[in-house]
Amino acid sequence: MLGGDEFISSPPRKTVRFGGTLTDILLKYQKGETTDFELLKHQLSDPDIKDAQIINWLHEFRASVVYLTKELEQLVSILLKLPWLRRSREVVEEYLGFLGNLVSAQTVHLRPCLRMIVSQFVPPRITIREDDVDISDSDDDDENLSENFNTCHRALQTVARYVPSTPQFLMPILVENFPFINKSERTLECYVHNLLRVTVYLPSLRLQILELIIEKLLKLDVSTPQQEIEDAEETANSSGSEEKSPEEGLFDMEEDEERKGNTIVSSSSERMAHPLAERLDILMTILFSYIKDVCHVDDKLDINKTKDLYRDLVSVFDKLILPTHASCHVQYFMFYICSFKLALAEAFLDHLWKKLHDPNNPSVIRQTAGSYIGSFLARAKFIPVVTVKACLDLLVNWLHKYIDNQDTGANAYCDVALHGPFYSTCQTVFYTLIFRHKQLLDGNLRKGLSYLQSLNFERIVMCQLNPLKICIPSVVNLFAAITRKYQLVFCYTIIERNNRQFIPVVRSGTGGDLVQTCTNPLDSFFPFDPYILKRSKKTIDPFYQFWEELSAEDLENLKKPIKRGTSEDEDDDFLKGETPQNDGVVGIAPSSL
Repeated sequence: MLGGDEFISSPPRKTVRFGGTLTDILLKYQKGETTDFELLKHQLSDPDIKDAQIINWLHEFRASVVYLTKELEQLVSILLKLPWLRRSREVVEEYLGFLGNLVSAQTVHLRPCLRMIVSQFVPPRITIREDDVDISDSDDDDENLSENFNTCHRALQTVARYVPSTPQFLMPILVENFPFINKSERTLECYVHNLLRVTVYLPSLRLQILELIIEKLLKLDVSTPQQEIEDAEETANSSGSEEKSPEEGLFDMEEDEERKGNTIVSSSSERMAHPLAERLDILMTILFSYIKDVCHVDDKLDINKTKDLYRDLVSVFDKLILPTHASCHVQYFMFYICSFKLALAEAFLDHLWKKLHDPNNPSVIRQTAGSYIGSFLARAKFIPVVTVKACLDLLVNWLHKYIDNQDTGANAYCDVALHGPFYSTCQTVFYTLIFRHKQLLDGNLRKGLSYLQSLNFERIVMCQLNPLKICIPSVVNLFAAITRKYQLVFCYTIIERNNRQFIPVVRSGTGGDLVQTCTNPLDSFFPFDPYILKRSKKTIDPFYQFWEELSAEDLENLKKPIKRGTSEDEDDDFLKGETPQNDGVVGIAPSSL
């Protein structure tokens, strides 16, 4: 016989006391005898249940899953609430075995099992009570959190192995469990990170998961206009009241399921003052990290994996990003993946071009595609001048054909509603020239000028559709200055005439204010304007062409027309040192197209 202490410390036998075996209890319950069944539920619900007891029960349940039909879903619900994750390795292994047995024998419980696993994708909340008052309610900083997430993914893989239809049941659960954007940064970070990990072993869900994440990011993005973010930063800087509490960063996105996630502690200077911008910054950092890790194997680009991910991201871009007006940051996932290889950037440009010139697409989509082309060509350092010229040729040729078809017809007058895609394409060409004219002329000024003259800007500017009246004034003015300097076209006569005809148009804004709308009739925006989220911008900045305001000297230089036959070294840098100077891309051979 065992002594008292020995009895307490020894594991229970493999049979359940208090009424016989588990099978006996379940059979009695089917006959209407519920006493032992209620006692069983009470024991399983005990918050002080020991590891040895859990293992004992799970071992019995694994042998009795055939009895766990839909009628016993209340009992199964209690089993799914067992605190198994933060227990010994033996409990975890036994529980994973139980889950596998349960879903393979009783698929009716698949959804509850999946809900239980997905509910563990965020840190648990720790509530501290004092005198019946909650004095603390925060995320659990459990140092084993990363290991717990690994175990959750093992559980999900176990279920998917036994039930091949798991992905179609899992996706709605992932959607409904996505945390609200007002949840803590840590909660959102962990959930998004775990969603992306699911795509590694359930690749059939990758497109849907990327759609879900990017849709949520987009809502965050449009809820935080750039001006609001800048105002919050300015206020925080001027008051010196930046939060001092560092926030743990993302886990490394690794496909190795056994590797523990490392955390990065961010300094307070990296935190965004605007709370929604802070959340967006963290989540964009995770998305960029995921894109990099999927596309690279042992730090080398895997072109097949990259192409597959590119296709998924383009699909999400078409569905969510392109129809959304004036998002500031989320679209940069396309900018980033295109930086990996020139062929991807060219494929993206070709994709946008097809959107732009297809008359079957809605006008607003065509115009937005034009904005993306111009902003991408202007801002992406990794796009060589040979690709810029190829794009300009396509765009300008289309403009001339459009003028051929419209300039003498009944619709040959300035009207945004009729000719929106035309004006958007004009602005794309003007904007690209503003940023890239230095490269286009670099090396051989005479040859560069000959190329620009061949584009025949004069015909575009002088046509009856009058694009200078519709395009954004800042773009028109810089385009006019550059084309005047190189004697490509003289725009100022038309600009002055347009200004004399300019009639202010006002409409009631959302707050009841009068908003002047005539300065941007296209309602256009530049989607790759500067990226201002502090952490994630570190990923974008190395590939990004910045713009600086023109100095008085630059402006003066633009007023001086260049003389025919001048030296090829004539200085026409109007970007105050920011114009790219052969950044390793201009010399790429045409064969790279």
